[in-house]
Amino acid sequence: MKKILPLILTFSAIMLFSFQCEEENPEEQIIDGCIDPSKIKTDAACILLYDPVCGCDKKTYSNSCVAINAGVLTFTSGACN
Repeated sequence: MKKILPLILTFSAIMLFSFQCEEENPEEQIIDGCIDPSKIKTDAACILLYDPVCGCDKKTYSNSCVAINAGVLTFTSGACN
């Protein structure tokens, strides 16, 4: 019994860890059908040209590159109202 108990505890710890590390369904990560957190790139470089776009989240982004790197899935030309 003394040899089996550490084995059971080790197996239990491995199972607990594996359940915590499961990835969520990618479709569930998309916020309001508009922002995909997996597409957010905080270190991406964009041109500093002001050519505003209105994201599906009703926020104005300075250009399409900024919107795309913010994870915005759809946007239209021009600033939001």
